[in-house]
Amino acid sequence: MQLELLNDQGQAASKMEAPDTVFGREYNEALVHQIVVAFQANARQGTRAQKDREQVKHSTKKPFKQKGTGRARAGMTSSPLWRGGGRIFPNSPEENFTQKINKKMYRAGMASIFSQLAREGRLAVVESLKVDSPKTKQLAAKFKAMNLDSVLVIADQVDENLYLASRNLTNVLVVEPRYADPLSLVHYRKVLVTKAAVDQLKEMFA
Repeated sequence: MQLELLNDQGQAASKMEAPDTVFGREYNEALVHQIVVAFQANARQGTRAQKDREQVKHSTKKPFKQKGTGRARAGMTSSPLWRGGGRIFPNSPEENFTQKINKKMYRAGMASIFSQLAREGRLAVVESLKVDSPKTKQLAAKFKAMNLDSVLVIADQVDENLYLASRNLTNVLVVEPRYADPLSLVHYRKVLVTKAAVDQLKEMFA
């Protein structure tokens, strides 16, 4: 598979060979959907909690007499049928939302995403991406010159200057290959991979 090699102005200067095992696979929509949903589910904390009829604040006094009112029988106001009553099946703070994805499935899904991005022209390679100082303005100007407004950068090494310069940019995320996730790959319009990071991705997902 051949990937575009961009210059500093964001123009395709040449082509470079990339492994087909990562950038030339067929698109498996069902598998990609599964790993994206699993990634989002595994990020959930599950800290929400609701109260059952024992935990809600209520009185044990009978609301009204048993007979003669024409209303349904009621023993106390904590009933789930009453407004302000407890939930029948409350959410527990220990709820577990995690979904298990096998390593082979995850690697195949990530390679499928990279391959589809390459086919759609949303993935390109740059020699390197560095800034001289931790200035957001400097990095923003570089992306503006490359005509990039929403970009995920996968760099072989993220130094302190690059991290500090990119963290305040709204539609920019700079990560190392090991931190690349399926949701970010799908979300951003353009994915830039440094030349050295291509080899790391090959080791991880081939």
